[in-house]
Amino acid sequence: MTTLAPALSRPTAARIFVRRSLTHSLRDTESLIMSVALPAILMVMFTYVFGGAIDPTGQYVNYVVPGTILLAAGFGAASTAVSVSRDMTEGFIARLRTMSVPQAMVITGHVVASLARNLLATAVVVGVALALGFRPTAGLAEWVAAAGLVALYILAITYIFAAIGIVAGSPEAASSYGFFLLFLPYLSSAFVPVATMPTALRWFSEHQPITPITETMRSLLVGGEGQPIAALAWCGLLLAAGIAWSTWAFARKARRG
Repeated sequence: MTTLAPALSRPTAARIFVRRSLTHSLRDTESLIMSVALPAILMVMFTYVFGGAIDPTGQYVNYVVPGTILLAAGFGAASTAVSVSRDMTEGFIARLRTMSVPQAMVITGHVVASLARNLLATAVVVGVALALGFRPTAGLAEWVAAAGLVALYILAITYIFAAIGIVAGSPEAASSYGFFLLFLPYLSSAFVPVATMPTALRWFSEHQPITPITETMRSLLVGGEGQPIAALAWCGLLLAAGIAWSTWAFARKARRG
């Protein structure tokens, strides 16, 4: 007589899928190297290619670090959309339907792995920035607050990319659909002050999430006036929207089989 295997609890399933996603990240050496090297390349490019024209005093690196961190986080999180779409379209989720496994924990695994990769990329950005002349004035409390804000932003943007991966028809489509999100840092105060922008673009820059998050990180790391309430509100709103969207989309796909 066949005995059914006991159902996995959600915490146990989450640990298994987190380990799976981290293992895939480590085995995909080229993608892992790019996720770490790309932030360093961007840091060097913005500092040496644009920095002299924007700020001849050589202090542009202090201005650009927060924006580069967010830009790198966006690129790193975008790979989650592709990984989730691959699981949805290549049979992995279908196989899980035959097991006593909380299938939605697959998304948790991808999100946690993305958080780990992007925190590593953030450390690389800061290290390269220090080598290029970045001189933060932050104390321990400010560094902890900045790291917490970055982690919250990474979680929020990763859940949104995970939802895109669920609804996309293929990994290629998932990569394309999320591309517009990667442009938001360029349309913010990440690389130039919003006061230098045309009126319409300035309004958009001031009322989109990247600007208050960037300004708050900048104030924590090098001083100045931040927008902590707006930054936390935007991160919370994006995180809630990403979780709700990904949960709804996953359940809808599961019902369709």
